[in-house]
Amino acid sequence: MEIINATQEHYSIIKDIAYKTWPDTFGQILSKDQIDYMLSMMYSIEAMKNQITELNHKYFLIAEKGIFFGYLSYQINYKPQITKIHKIYVLPDTQGKGIGKKLIQEVEKRAIKEKNKLLILNVNRFNKAVSFYKNMGFSISGSENIDIGKGFLMEDYIMEKEV
Repeated sequence: MEIINATQEHYSIIKDIAYKTWPDTFGQILSKDQIDYMLSMMYSIEAMKNQITELNHKYFLIAEKGIFFGYLSYQINYKPQITKIHKIYVLPDTQGKGIGKKLIQEVEKRAIKEKNKLLILNVNRFNKAVSFYKNMGFSISGSENIDIGKGFLMEDYIMEKEV
């Protein structure tokens, strides 16, 4: 497996993984309308360009022999000495094979290199990934409801891990 820093050439790959992953991840906890709205809001080419150029997000992908399995987006110094994981998704048929773990380990390395001391992320309170994050050493530090427009709400845990 290799980690690849995403460039504009990878936006369509990231979008493809998101569109293949989200229905499986959120199909039991969000309406189809909310999933469609969020995918459109977060994964248009313009939205991804904005995340990278204006919001200082970075993306990397994990692949083997040219086949992409997942991605992670993050922001170093989201707050002083804090790296925020904004997105992490692995294709459903490859989950449970250590790919998500490799993505988390990679962002930890990058955070440590930049002298950040804490990783944080938001995760839907009903997402089965909560247990994955706990297994990776994260703990729940709070919760928040985020109005994302059109009457939709993200009901998240805030999780953190010292690095």
